Amino acid sequence: MTDLNVVYKSVLEADKAAVVICDLNHTIIYMNPVAINRYEKWGGKNLVGQSLLNCHNEKSREMILKVLEWFGKSKDNNIVYTSYNEKENKDVYMVALRNDDGELIAYYEKHEYRNRETMKMYDMN
Repeated sequence: MTDLNVVYKSVLEADKAAVVICDLNHTIIYMNPVAINRYEKWGGKNLVGQSLLNCHNEKSREMILKVLEWFGKSKDNNIVYTSYNEKENKDVYMVALRNDDGELIAYYEKHEYRNRETMKMYDMN
């Protein structure tokens, strides 16, 4: 039988976008390899165990806290569009992570790039 935790971690580690997961105390509990590289000049893998709030300005911290409060109000409150990064042509979202009972257990920032894929379809060479 396949270990689902291994599968989930593999999905995150294969993602081309940075994935940083935080617990409800805003402690960074996971960074995928892309995130580690992206945030290397701010500490990279050493950011795990640190507060995400220390990585943001006061306005961003305020918005993170508001979004987390909103996530807590309903099991249906699960994703918020937070910004568009023109330089990287991507949308950024905050996403709630919940257990099987719908209880909020963590959150992460999701990046969706708008650039068209340049890889050839089904190119396996």
